[in-house]
Amino acid sequence: MKIAFQMDPIGPIDINADSTFRLAEEAQARGHELFYYTPDKLSYDQGRVTARGWPLNVQRVEGDHFRLGDEVTVDLAGFDVVWLRQDPPFDMFYITTTHLLQRLMPGTTVVNDPFWVRNFPEKLLILDFPQLMPATAIARDLDTIRAFKEEHGDVILKPLYGNGGAGVFLLKKEDRNLTSLHEMFTGFSREPLIVQKFLPDVSKGDKRVILVDGEAVGAINRVPAKGETRSNMHVGGRPEKIELSDRDREICATIGPLLREKGQVFVGIDVIGDYLTEINVTSPTGIQELERFDGINVAAQIWEAIEAKRI
Repeated sequence: MKIAFQMDPIGPIDINADSTFRLAEEAQARGHELFYYTPDKLSYDQGRVTARGWPLNVQRVEGDHFRLGDEVTVDLAGFDVVWLRQDPPFDMFYITTTHLLQRLMPGTTVVNDPFWVRNFPEKLLILDFPQLMPATAIARDLDTIRAFKEEHGDVILKPLYGNGGAGVFLLKKEDRNLTSLHEMFTGFSREPLIVQKFLPDVSKGDKRVILVDGEAVGAINRVPAKGETRSNMHVGGRPEKIELSDRDREICATIGPLLREKGQVFVGIDVIGDYLTEINVTSPTGIQELERFDGINVAAQIWEAIEAKRI
């Protein structure tokens, strides 16, 4: 198949952690032809959805992990699969790429389905499953957020469309910084904030569970660094081997059918204790860590699911 990757610049990536690199590596090993472009090179041009980028070959060599062919503009309708793999923030730039890529379907398979990526951002899809999530409020209004904090004591406050642990704050019951933080956030953004009841179990880790086509395939535990509340690997969280619990399987069995129905082939959910906190559909990570810990070739399972859809 002809495969295009819409992703952030490939040069700086960590080849031992980046999930997109592992997907490209597995696709190449399966004989597929690779093409790479950054999202700013995506265009709509007189009825065609095009991208300016490069034929791509990858290799697992530190500092020499990719080779590019000559730059060329391609009609993405000529590809079998296009991967939507740039990282958030989930802003209007990101949303516009989902609108353009949606125009390629159904002739081209876009993974994950961009219509539902647009409608299922990480911290909003969980609202469909209130029985699985901690107490949560989404608001820009300070009085609403303050009342939530007064009711629940220790809370986590974060941008609704952020990623990688950026802008995440733990506010203790006695903390007096809520108004200042609200002023800071609303001073540079018109977006709402999300506030959740703090889950002390995060000290034991924030579990990343990987689902392929709606089925749980494994998990890693991300343990916060000393003195940190955030467990994201971007900010020093330590990945550890862990098994799926009965509760993890229950959560996945509840959300899996919807993910499969809506074309969300590669999904990473976050579970703290018994609670689902996020459903990551934009650019989930964790498959390399899972492969190292448990020997599960998640990339191969993902490609098998995609290849089955192309038959």
